[in-house]
Amino acid sequence: MIVVHHLNQSRSQRVLWLLEELELPYEIAYYERDNRNMAPEALREIHPLGKSPVIRDDGRVVAESGAIIDYIVRRHGGGRLRPPESDGLYEDYVYWLHYAEGSAVTPFIIMPIAQSFGKMATPLRRRVDWEMALNLRFIDQSLSNRPYLLGDDLTAADIQMSFVGELAAASANISEYPNIDRWVRRFQDRTAYKAAIKKGGYYKFQR
Repeated sequence: MIVVHHLNQSRSQRVLWLLEELELPYEIAYYERDNRNMAPEALREIHPLGKSPVIRDDGRVVAESGAIIDYIVRRHGGGRLRPPESDGLYEDYVYWLHYAEGSAVTPFIIMPIAQSFGKMATPLRRRVDWEMALNLRFIDQSLSNRPYLLGDDLTAADIQMSFVGELAAASANISEYPNIDRWVRRFQDRTAYKAAIKKGGYYKFQR
């Protein structure tokens, strides 16, 4: 059985949601952030980087959100939540899986660091603002006239990208990106998403 090493208020919430969508049995090993808002040292016993999400499945440890989602869908998905490789949408699916933790989330990570330096980091903040707007416009346009990133149906690409959407809804002027706003509200209203929140614990990005 899959064991999810779940850190509160973290991206591992996406893994719980994926497992709920696939209706797979799993267990949760819970971890709480320390007083520095960091993952506890106990996670290093599972993976050397000591970060979440991490899963263990039949003795195999898999880290990194994209790798975990890809692994679960390939090994346990039975063809669900992804287009077949023969489908022209498959390459788009792979793109979103990698884009989420690459270009898309980077401005959200750098921004609070830049803000902590005050006026000294003004040029950096301007560049980060530009990058964030560039990415959010791209995502918003990609969701034009479609409920999910690849079309009418939810895929694991939406699950992987969900954290970016939630960060946007929480920290950007979301009224400028109405398609992202509707997308976030739509996937957060799914039964499996709500079940994952109930099991994973309080999640501040829930609308």
